[in-house]
Amino acid sequence: MVFAIIRHARCILIKKGFDMEMSKIIDEIKQNIPKEAKISDISYEGSEIILYTKNKEFFKTSTDLIRSIVNKIKKRIEVRADPSIILDEEKTKEIIRKIIPEEAGIRDIYFEPEFARIVIHAEKPGLVIGKSGETLIEIKERTFWTPDIKRAPVIDSELIRSVRRMRHKEAGYRKKFLNQLGEKIYSPSKEVEWIRLTALGAFREVGRSCLLLQTPQSKVLLDCGLSTGATASKPFPYLEAPEFRIQDLDAIVLSHAHMDHAGLVPYLYEYGYRGPLYCTKPTRELAALLQLDYLQICQRENKKAAYSSKGVEEAIKHCISLDYDEVTDITPDMRLTLGNAGHILGSSVVHIHIGDGLYNVLYTGDIKYENTTILEKASTNFARAETVIIEGTYGANEDVLPSRKDAEKSLIENVMTCVNRGGKVIIPTFAVGRSQDMIAMLAQTDINVPIYLDGMIWDTTAIHTAYPEFLSRPVQNLILHKSANPFIDPRLKGIGSQKEREEALNSQGPCVVLSTSGMLMGGPAIEYLKSFSTDPKNMLLFVGYQAEGTPGRRIQKGWKEIQLDNGKVLNLNLQVETVRGLGGHSDQRQLLSYIHHLKNKPRKIIVDHCENSKCVEFSRTLHSTFRVESIAPKNLETIRLR
Repeated sequence: MVFAIIRHARCILIKKGFDMEMSKIIDEIKQNIPKEAKISDISYEGSEIILYTKNKEFFKTSTDLIRSIVNKIKKRIEVRADPSIILDEEKTKEIIRKIIPEEAGIRDIYFEPEFARIVIHAEKPGLVIGKSGETLIEIKERTFWTPDIKRAPVIDSELIRSVRRMRHKEAGYRKKFLNQLGEKIYSPSKEVEWIRLTALGAFREVGRSCLLLQTPQSKVLLDCGLSTGATASKPFPYLEAPEFRIQDLDAIVLSHAHMDHAGLVPYLYEYGYRGPLYCTKPTRELAALLQLDYLQICQRENKKAAYSSKGVEEAIKHCISLDYDEVTDITPDMRLTLGNAGHILGSSVVHIHIGDGLYNVLYTGDIKYENTTILEKASTNFARAETVIIEGTYGANEDVLPSRKDAEKSLIENVMTCVNRGGKVIIPTFAVGRSQDMIAMLAQTDINVPIYLDGMIWDTTAIHTAYPEFLSRPVQNLILHKSANPFIDPRLKGIGSQKEREEALNSQGPCVVLSTSGMLMGGPAIEYLKSFSTDPKNMLLFVGYQAEGTPGRRIQKGWKEIQLDNGKVLNLNLQVETVRGLGGHSDQRQLLSYIHHLKNKPRKIIVDHCENSKCVEFSRTLHSTFRVESIAPKNLETIRLR
């Protein structure tokens, strides 16, 4: 009883503290807003402050005034129309259909009255926005809805539709959720006496990435993945560690969608977490695709999954998507910025600013510090980073990868060699990232054979077509200005059924097959390998990392026989080749270059995401190169950063 009274009193004090802080901010805003603005409500939506107005003229002309207030209080503010002045939905649709050209390709129009917002999905968003935003302004001024324009994928994607539809359906819940989150974010900040980092997964190993960053006031989880290797005896992070409690978690930040980083996020929602998940829009949708695929695999193999589709839905519902370089408060003493990681579509390096200029942590996740066919190299555009947590997948001294140019040349030469002799090329590859890189490279060649995309590759490619702004400038130029989208090349053949797969398996002429899984641990790639393995004209071409213990690694080592899940032995008579340098990870040279190009020299470097010996070796290399404290902690170690 005593403890309950103490907890209740503490809640009252926290609420009073928040009310004082919020009152101070609101008073500052009110002092700068004219009375005739007729502000009906001021509320938080996450880290953003929303002003709802009943004055139509103020709604149209407040941009400059709001910009000056933002510069004063250093908070994000948006003005929206009060529901009482917005046009009804049917009339709004009529206006939109009249002023937006038909070639814009409007797919869906969703109304979110809770936010006074209208969401328009179109194949060509530029035509919806108009020159210098003229069409967008006209929609806003004539309807008083706040337009939100989203690109519809060129390749139809049921997943994207489902994700967006669900978020619209949950708009009422999200309104309350974001308001409560704003109250939490803007509660009074305490003194940051210490900062601690606990290693919960992917330290001295590859897989199950998970880190807990703590201050006296905040607990933020960076990634929460599964181990995907064949020898993974402990697939989950150490969530039973005493430092971690789901109930105390303030936020999750997801660096990218691969399952070794995102695979266990729905589990947290399944078991009670209801806080925000921060990531980019492509990461949100790619992660959902991979998580749902994981559930299907578990069902097919009669294995118990760690969570259900409900957990995936809850993660999507609580997701707050950010653009690169967008700065947002996520707790009272932490501010988040995501930058391009160059690893896969939407992948991010995570920068967290702690306290009022006190300390900065940079978590690289998986990075590629080199331009690739579809992505720009990882960003180093951060003013400060006292601690850098960097991956070391290829951080050993012997990890010297060929240049990207040489790797791409090798890929094309191998494919040409095989198809010119009438053979079929199997490229087992990861559905997210590597596949689209292969597609873009092959689309630039004159190899005139069918290119089959099996597994989740077609769905993943559809998501890439929805977010060209996250792709490299050359690919953006092809898609947006030259109408030469590599992801809809006529040679590409998506496999969506067993019948289509049978046609690909029984095709008579040469062809290229991109198929999951990337390490030959299952999936349709095994069917193609069984069908094509007896003919020496054919080729098995590895383009990515093969973990120890996987069939892919065994074949790379020269095994001519592998045992299948059904116990049968498969004899391999086809040519086996590996192209190095096409992966989404940087080698040691690039990793050192990444640290070198940061704007300041870090005080501490922590190595994760690599095998035990490599972690130690790379840590020593970092220390000898930069003369700063460099460590390779083990899982369950806690490091005091300050």
